[in-house]
Amino acid sequence: MGNELNQECQGAASLVIGLDAGGTRTRAVLATAEDGRPLGEGAAGPGNALTVPGPRLTEHLAEALAGAVPEPVRDRVVAVAGGFAGATDAAADEPGRRNALAALTAALRRLGIDAGPPLVSSDIEAAFAGAPGAPADGLALVAGTGAVAMRITARRGTATVDGDGWLLGDDGSGFWIGRAAVRAALRMADGRGAATALAATVGRELGVPEDVLPGGPTLGAAGGVVVRPLGEDTDAPHETGGPGGTGGLGSTSGLGGTGGPGGTRGAPGLGRTGGPGGAPGAPGYALPPHAGGPGSGRSGGPGGAPGPGGTPSTPGLGRTGGPGGTPGASGYPLPPHAGTSWSRPHREAYRRHLLPAVMAEPPVRLARLAPLVVEAAGDAVALAILDEAADHLTETVRALEPAPGERVVATGGLLGPDGPLTSRLETRLHALGLTLDWVSDGCRGAVALARLAHRDRT
Repeated sequence: MGNELNQECQGAASLVIGLDAGGTRTRAVLATAEDGRPLGEGAAGPGNALTVPGPRLTEHLAEALAGAVPEPVRDRVVAVAGGFAGATDAAADEPGRRNALAALTAALRRLGIDAGPPLVSSDIEAAFAGAPGAPADGLALVAGTGAVAMRITARRGTATVDGDGWLLGDDGSGFWIGRAAVRAALRMADGRGAATALAATVGRELGVPEDVLPGGPTLGAAGGVVVRPLGEDTDAPHETGGPGGTGGLGSTSGLGGTGGPGGTRGAPGLGRTGGPGGAPGAPGYALPPHAGGPGSGRSGGPGGAPGPGGTPSTPGLGRTGGPGGTPGASGYPLPPHAGTSWSRPHREAYRRHLLPAVMAEPPVRLARLAPLVVEAAGDAVALAILDEAADHLTETVRALEPAPGERVVATGGLLGPDGPLTSRLETRLHALGLTLDWVSDGCRGAVALARLAHRDRT
């Protein structure tokens, strides 16, 4: 395989390198300068220019480059371009760009690759250039481990929304979904949230002992062990609504909807609905938070926020229980674990195991839990998490004030042809008059940028 690659490279007069350095891994692709045909590929660890320390970033870049570029042809490389999470080409003194440029220059020097100053851009700028025809202007959206949207003008980012990292943002990202799954599991355990299968699946993934997971064994009244399936009915009535029994708080839906005085339990509330009398703003999304006038709050997914003159919704006062949850006094629901075999001691043990397991890893590792939410397709809490993630990504694009028909180029593990958010996002963007173009990653675009840089130099 190595000899064949060497022979292919030897047949090309000039070569270029494109890198896609993201929050999870770094990829390097060697391609021909003439037509961008890929010849070799290498991969290594994370390449975020703001969160990965400089020496480690250099190591990851050198490893990926060494895997992509055989030593005998390194003198044929004429241009290198890299798209980095945490960096941008918008300003020369931008911290992420400085870090990326220093690490990439050091890695190239270590491997003996002298192709002139490397071109450093953000991973989103590189991904946008990977769309058919290597467009220069439009909108780009990345939704993988993190999430960010950018307006691209003349191949440079001119406006950015989110991409603020795990602590401050990345709403709708893989990290965000994974964190939401853990939060839902903990809220079920402590009695604040709806019953969800995620409590068991998240617990197993993070090494929580099987005997303290929901649905496990519990001691009966006589001291014997009984097993009661999660969600099994108890002797308490389940369909009666207490006065003012309400559904989920804000954007998080509860299982059980709104119960009027003496009424029946409502259908699951999965959307972010507006308040009484609040007319949805066209096409059902909230006005920007900085837009003046009445009814301009940030409440709502489709059909959510009131338009001008509408009345904002009042937050719900409680979260309903799981299927069969009974509202208690003053309209508040019983805990979601009522009627299950998940005893208080077991729930406390669950929390004692789960929290250290989460804290022992870098926060972005929560992104690995996102597939559990996708796999829990019949779970209403999981569905609500995915819907809210799509709402966040839609709001991120909307904040760039797109014109109808404007191009949106998307990439990232959540938005591929089989991505869990693709169809949800397409539906929401279609309501805004936008269409979604998908590219596999930023490597193809980085190669295109390297070829353009070589063309401009010659």
